[in-house]
Amino acid sequence: MLHTPVNGKEVFLPLPGGCAYNTSIAISRLGVPVSFLGRVSTNFFGEIQVKRLRENNVNDNLIIRRGENPVLAFIKVEEGREPQYAFYEEGTVDRLLSPEELPQQLPAKTTCIVFGSISMAMEPIASTIESFILKEAKKKVIAFDPNIRPFMIKDRNAYLQRFERWAGASAIVKISLEDFEYFVPKPDPQEALAKIIDMGARLVIITLGPGGCTAMLRRDDGSLTKVSAPGVPVSSLVDTVGAGDTFHGAFLAWLELGGKMSHNAIANLSESDLYDALVFANKAASIVCTRHGAEPPTRQEVIY
Repeated sequence: MLHTPVNGKEVFLPLPGGCAYNTSIAISRLGVPVSFLGRVSTNFFGEIQVKRLRENNVNDNLIIRRGENPVLAFIKVEEGREPQYAFYEEGTVDRLLSPEELPQQLPAKTTCIVFGSISMAMEPIASTIESFILKEAKKKVIAFDPNIRPFMIKDRNAYLQRFERWAGASAIVKISLEDFEYFVPKPDPQEALAKIIDMGARLVIITLGPGGCTAMLRRDDGSLTKVSAPGVPVSSLVDTVGAGDTFHGAFLAWLELGGKMSHNAIANLSESDLYDALVFANKAASIVCTRHGAEPPTRQEVIY
């Protein structure tokens, strides 16, 4: 629900979204086949969610429809401030995902699995996803976007311990500097990158808002490659909702479109390839900032 003042009244518009949800739409709009895996309500909110996925050519063959209400996220956007969030998630359809509901086998052409955000702060879904990615980590590229919401985390120490397992199982970790402040107050971006690389991630990207982004890649011989890309100026900033999800989706789409979505290809990315992927992702994220809510661009919009 996105905050939109209308005639002096406080109004929230129903807009389907969520980290992996937005990322799947971003990937699809950039021309890469993608499916969404998760529990979705059978009520009218669920219908809105599924309708938007279908309209954006996101495959719905892995969606599980159940009767519980969906998580509701209220987002208040004010000029000069980061978006404020309030979540209602007790007993909701999203968080009740169980191992028995997961597919026995993923579609044959699956190359990458994306996870993260508030799902990893709720049970039983967090444990279900954790077991799933640990099982698939050697077969598929795992991409993790923490998208941390501190008010959702009941036990900080337990979350941080589990975070290391999630990062260690991931080939790619995309994290914002703001997210990393949950670990270390006023963190240095380079220290943040190195810390997550030490957890076992292959490639870590830290986004810095208008400052662009920096990536650190650990190669098979243990050597590290670091690449930075400048931010793309936004002439008419509307809001930043979905910018991180779009960045992540665009980066993954670039890898897939370039035939580089595999463990071996990622380990051997050249500096120029990594730079180009970051620039592509920055451009996509800058475009979504000119729109209300998470409205990722098409490939044509990013390229031109």
